[in-house]
Amino acid sequence: MTKLPSPEQAARLERQRLAAEDGVKALQEVASRAIAIRENMARLRSLRLAEEAQGVRAKILTKNRAAQVKP
Repeated sequence: MTKLPSPEQAARLERQRLAAEDGVKALQEVASRAIAIRENMARLRSLRLAEEAQGVRAKILTKNRAAQVKP
């Protein structure tokens, strides 16, 4: 026959169970935030690289046009 836990033990076990559930939820939130941050960083990186490439293209075009104007 199993012994029933005292009210104090039952309350402690319930607090531990709730704390464990909260811990799992917190870890899931941290993981989802980390994924969102990495996705945003990748998006910003691609925008920055596209802007830099456009600047290089513009610089090359202006050099080519300047070279064509000077015979």
